[in-house]
This record gives sequence, structure tokens and C-alpha cells, in this order.
Amino acid sequence: MAHQATPSSQKALMMELKSLQEQPVEGFRITLVEESDLYNWEVAIFGPPNTLYEGGYFKAHIKFPVDYPYSPPTFRFLTKMWHPNIYENGDVCISILHPPVDDPQSGELPSERWNPTQNVRTILLSVISLLNEPNTFSPANVDASVMFRKWRDSKGKDKEYAEIIRKQVMSTAAEAERDGVKVPTTLAEYCVQTRVPSQDSSSDLLYDDLYDDDMEEEDEEEDESELESVGEAGGMTSVEDGGTSTRHYDNQDDSGNEES
Repeated sequence: MAHQATPSSQKALMMELKSLQEQPVEGFRITLVEESDLYNWEVAIFGPPNTLYEGGYFKAHIKFPVDYPYSPPTFRFLTKMWHPNIYENGDVCISILHPPVDDPQSGELPSERWNPTQNVRTILLSVISLLNEPNTFSPANVDASVMFRKWRDSKGKDKEYAEIIRKQVMSTAAEAERDGVKVPTTLAEYCVQTRVPSQDSSSDLLYDDLYDDDMEEEDEEEDESELESVGEAGGMTSVEDGGTSTRHYDNQDDSGNEES
């Protein structure tokens, strides 16, 4: 039975997941929605200190396509968000997540869109930057965009936007408590990078499986190469007789003795 090769996207995602758990991006925690599914990730985002989002605990899902990293993933907030660049259903509108197609009407440069050199780490950094510095030129939420501009242009005197964000931040405290998560509220706590503890050994086993797949593929290729070399060197042929495959070498007679 032929060995089924592991998709390259799974290998790439496993490597990225391990990297992010061992060297996390500040303000984020990454886990799998299900241990056996590498294409769906759960993200916990902590609101950066000294911003409107300070003390917040926001959850999101990243869904990856099978041809990742050639196509971008989608990033959707599960927590209700009021933001110029987040749609009502939670989808994030950001250039880095847009497919690499030429679209002059979007106002985006091709270099600003997704390309295979991007990864989850650059996505997370872009999202946290977007929270603090919304793009109001092409908003996903027009009302939030207008409200944000009023708050920004008035240097905080128009408090409507800020008050909505603070209410949303406060509403996340209950979910953080349910999840047993301590939300960082100081810059020192926020900047501490900690490895996410595994619930079990599933992730390591999955990584080992992917590694074993690579080794098996290499071994199969080496075995095939050796057989071809033996066949060429010894003039090996295969003859079927009554459903039985028998190998004969040109330098052997029928008695099984080598010719001198």
C-alpha cells in the first residue's frame, strides 16, 4: 500500500505552531481548536497597556487554507469588537490577509497584500498594530470609523468611541475568569513571554508523526534507488511463473551457481 505523503501546509503549520509556543509574540497565546486539526487555531489577544484595549481579553480564530502559505488564512474575532477595520461578523479587514491579486480599486499596493513569505507571526503583529492604529480610508465598519476619527481629532474630548471600547474590555473579564487566564495589566507583565503549556502530548506526537513521514519518504526513495542500482549492476530481470515472481541475474546459471 502506497504511503500517503503529508501535505506541505501541515508541515509548515506545525513548525510555526511550535515556534510561536516556544517564542510567543507579546500579548498573544496560540492553541489549536482541536489537537488533531492544524488548520484551525484559537488566538487569545491581551489588550496592550496604555491603550484603550488595556486589560482586555479578546478571542479569535485563524483558519488556514490547504494551500497555505500560498494563500492567506482568515482571521475572525469571536469576541464582539467595535473597530473601523473589523466587520460585524468579526472578520478582520487588513491588507496582509488579502489574496495577492492586482486590484487597483482597493487602493492597496501588491506589496501590501499576502505573499508566501508572510506567516502567523507577521499576521499577529499586524493585527495588534491595527487595533491601536485603525485604517479609516477603507473601513469595514463605517460608523466605528467616523466615531474613531471624532475621538482622534478631538484628542480624546469626544469620548463616545473610547467609552464603547472600555465597555467591551470590561465585558471580557468574565470570560478570562472562566478560562482561568490572568490578563496582564502592566507593561512588564505584558512583555513577559511564556510558553503555552500543552494540555497533553498530542502536539508533540503530531510533530513526531510529521517528522517520521519525512524520514519514511526518504527511506523509500533510498530503497528504490538501491534496487535500481542492483538491477543495473547485476542485469536483474523479473520473470513471473504461475503468479510467482522470480528474479534471475545474468551472471547466474539455472543451477544457481555463478558462471566463472
